[in-house]
Amino acid sequence: MFFDKNILKSESIDAKIISVGNITVGGSGKTPLVIYIAELLKVYGEKVGVLSRGYGRKSKGYKLVSDGEKVFTEVQESGDEIYHTVLECKIPAAVCENRVYGAKKLIEDTNVDYIVLDDGFQHRWIKRDKNIVIAEQRFLTGNNFFVHNLLPTGNMREPFSAFHRADGIVINRKFSEEEEIPKERRKYFNGKEIFTAHYKAISFVDIVKNDEYNLEEFEGQKSLVVSGIANPFSFLNALSQTSVDTSNKLIFRDHKNYSQKEVQRIRKSFYATNSHSVVTTEKDAVKLMKFSKELDDIDIFFLKIKLVFDDGESFRKYLLSDNL
Repeated sequence: MFFDKNILKSESIDAKIISVGNITVGGSGKTPLVIYIAELLKVYGEKVGVLSRGYGRKSKGYKLVSDGEKVFTEVQESGDEIYHTVLECKIPAAVCENRVYGAKKLIEDTNVDYIVLDDGFQHRWIKRDKNIVIAEQRFLTGNNFFVHNLLPTGNMREPFSAFHRADGIVINRKFSEEEEIPKERRKYFNGKEIFTAHYKAISFVDIVKNDEYNLEEFEGQKSLVVSGIANPFSFLNALSQTSVDTSNKLIFRDHKNYSQKEVQRIRKSFYATNSHSVVTTEKDAVKLMKFSKELDDIDIFFLKIKLVFDDGESFRKYLLSDNL
């Protein structure tokens, strides 16, 4: 309210700020979008970094996660999402609860010209050049009392009217076909740049050896599915589309910090179900890597996916409009 009434003001930073956020608790696809934007800016020769609060990390204050070449933290110190982004994009990145201070320090440490603000929609202290909200299509088309209400009753951080602050909206249909958004929700998108995107499964990657395998090599394979993400529905849907047998699964809460207890549970379930392999998400994989010795007798892979825009050229023009 104070920001809306201009009593509190956002502070400008000496870099272009692209905020990626949502109005729900997890599961919309922020991290794949952050990766997409970072890699797109890299292609055009921009020096880009990522700044996150570092949700779920076991540290406080400002931490430089990477300078683009070397990784300085463990996943427990940075949080799984930013760690995943660093490994995927090899770009400068930092975590800090105070985004204004964190952005200034990241610029000082790495001389980045662009900062992608991961999960920045509700953090309004920092002024942004692009304010992008990503929303899951299934959320926009559904009607569930325990989802479509504000916390703590539902999963919404803000009401639908919050879309008015965004200038760009990405509708993520994940692995589903495109559906029409109901008029009563589509009205909140008036005057915004609207894009649709989906996930594409690329390959399976051995989390220890980093060897990559074609999707076809896993067809019909009986795997133990391990997931600790906000919305495992799309992950399970993706695996079923790649013809992996997903009947055996262990579903943990979002941002699960794995310990020896969970690792032993995975081992027990793997042998009890006579599974051929363990298949997990890329975000879970970065946390399970440290248990490579405990899992050395198990083949464990993550499903590598990427976000694909249905009209990538339009999104490129929108993102780089200031530079075209």
